[in-house]
Amino acid sequence: MRVFGIDCGTEVTGFGVVETCESARELRLVCCALGAIRLAKSKPLPERLAQVFRELTEELERWQPEVVAVEGVFYSVNAKSALKLGQVRGVALLAAATYGAPVAEYAPLRIKSSVVGYGLAKKNQVQFMVARLLQLDEIPEPSDAADALAIAICHIHTAQTLLHQGAVQ
Repeated sequence: MRVFGIDCGTEVTGFGVVETCESARELRLVCCALGAIRLAKSKPLPERLAQVFRELTEELERWQPEVVAVEGVFYSVNAKSALKLGQVRGVALLAAATYGAPVAEYAPLRIKSSVVGYGLAKKNQVQFMVARLLQLDEIPEPSDAADALAIAICHIHTAQTLLHQGAVQ
């Protein structure tokens, strides 16, 4: 299974591709790619959204994932920030739909619980565990890309759990 994770952000949108590799009854997670789409604050929002769509579409075509996993909506004190983030999420969902991949959404607490074992984990804890789970030599940077990898890992863990429970994916 190849999963394309997206961590939406108004300044940096991270992405990561994780693939499962089964060998001798052992499931191994492999990092195929990670990166970040950096958005210039000086550009108007429509241009930044177009950049996110264009670059995500290119990466989806490059990596040909079976599924796209995105962080779900979270509540923010600042309504203006939440609205802008929602627009970036909408563009990410549009890119996935245009590509034709099914989309799974996970709450931030669930992602952190799946990867770190604690839903209120800090960014550096997520980065550390992502590096461990993917057997990376270095901590993945930027943290937005590490978060995207964590989202992909969360989806793989969830799919494996459902498979073991005999549920339909």
